[in-house]
Amino acid sequence: MSVPSIVMFLLIVGITLYITYWASKRTSTASEFYTAGGGLKGWQNGLAISGDYLSAASFLGIAGSVALYGYDGFYFSIGYLVAYLVVLYIVAEPLRNLGKFTLADMITARFEMAKVRGAAALSTIVIVLFYMIAQLVGAGALIQLLFGIPYWAAVLIVGVMMTIYVLFGGMTATSWVQIIKAVLLMFGTAIISILVLLKFDFSIIRMFSEMATATDAGEAYLNPGLLYKNGINTISTLLALVLGTAGLPHILMRFFTVKDAQTARSSVIWATWIVGIFYVLTIFLGFGAAAFVGKETIVAANPAGNMAAPLLAEVLGGDILFAFVSAVAFATILAVVAGLVLSGASALSHDIYGQIIKKGNITEKEQVVAARIGSLVISVISILLALGAQTLNVAFLVSLAFCIAGSANLPVIIYTIYWKRFNSNGAVWAILGGLITALVLVALSPNVWNPEPGKAIFVGTPLVSLTNPAIISVPVGFICGWLGTILSKEADYAKYNEVEVRAQTGISVNKVSH
Repeated sequence: MSVPSIVMFLLIVGITLYITYWASKRTSTASEFYTAGGGLKGWQNGLAISGDYLSAASFLGIAGSVALYGYDGFYFSIGYLVAYLVVLYIVAEPLRNLGKFTLADMITARFEMAKVRGAAALSTIVIVLFYMIAQLVGAGALIQLLFGIPYWAAVLIVGVMMTIYVLFGGMTATSWVQIIKAVLLMFGTAIISILVLLKFDFSIIRMFSEMATATDAGEAYLNPGLLYKNGINTISTLLALVLGTAGLPHILMRFFTVKDAQTARSSVIWATWIVGIFYVLTIFLGFGAAAFVGKETIVAANPAGNMAAPLLAEVLGGDILFAFVSAVAFATILAVVAGLVLSGASALSHDIYGQIIKKGNITEKEQVVAARIGSLVISVISILLALGAQTLNVAFLVSLAFCIAGSANLPVIIYTIYWKRFNSNGAVWAILGGLITALVLVALSPNVWNPEPGKAIFVGTPLVSLTNPAIISVPVGFICGWLGTILSKEADYAKYNEVEVRAQTGISVNKVSH
């Protein structure tokens, strides 16, 4: 580990720990722990959402994919970006108006039943654990490469840091870590992009012209088909990305950190611009790495191309820029996993313990204690699973988390807000139907089974050819919600009318059941 890397690393750790100390003085109630007291402004929450969304997979993974596969590497950036339009126009305002701390709060604003809250909490915890394992395993591998420390030590460092943020600082600390990380990430990406453009005399036309001959793939590098050759599988994965974002618990939870629906919409607009600019800049990162680092060097450092951006930073800016990008990658991981811990803990402590087991009869002090215990439980489980998953290829878990979010959470959100006939039976069917279908199809997919040893978790022939089953499981989630509703005689149109007004106007939002 170089001296600049050590300095940058310690600086990031020092800043985030100070933020946690500062936030701990402002975190004494359940509302402050879960939602920062709803006091974030639109631009602050927009940056925090960006920090939550732009994970190491986005920063390192997409840059590496563009470097290795050109057009196909950038392809899924479009899916990530378009996803925010779904969030903006369908989910953001109604969710903020109906909910309090969690997705389950929003659904039980209409269906005050333990079975509905339990199903929503289960879906949240499953998504969080899948997402968390992938992030921690990726963090371990990345930090092992960057700083030369053992995998287990890297996972423990990230795990302990994220636990400290959430345990003591709650949502306030997590939000500001995400805000700072988003600013640093955009700054670092912009610097590298400018340096890449400088190499092409600030001519984008010249850059594309030269990239047509800069790699072994030739002109195919700038055309689709170099990596993704199965059209149905590609569409299915894009469907998971576009629809799954609107159901991700750690993204949805961020809408409760602002004071009203108008601010929630403002924060999504801010996030959309930031995320959009970032994904455009990944073109320069990927092209620059392909042209000035080279495929062999990138693959030698990491077969998936995850070191493309740091290696490009080293070539263009030396040890200082390399150290800065490495530190930003570390901050990126910390910000995302902290947000995941908080959303998992809220489902465990607020939904399951506070509302189902204690039936809402819980004091403010007990809520805060339960929240911290829930955070600790989620952190420990995630760390243990990540330590045991070191040798597994878990990259598919992130896309699976998106798939479950789109299959289980999105149908129940849309039906709750927009379908008058929808009932509690349909809500449970939608969540469990989408969740179970996604899990079963993935268990039978090439991610889990492959005839070649080492290519998947088990050796064997997959029964399902799709690597991401969203094209099947998302419609199943909607169909299950519809069937569960029409097969049940339960109906409460008066409650729907009340919820519809609250969802669209925010009137009586503070009186929503929680």
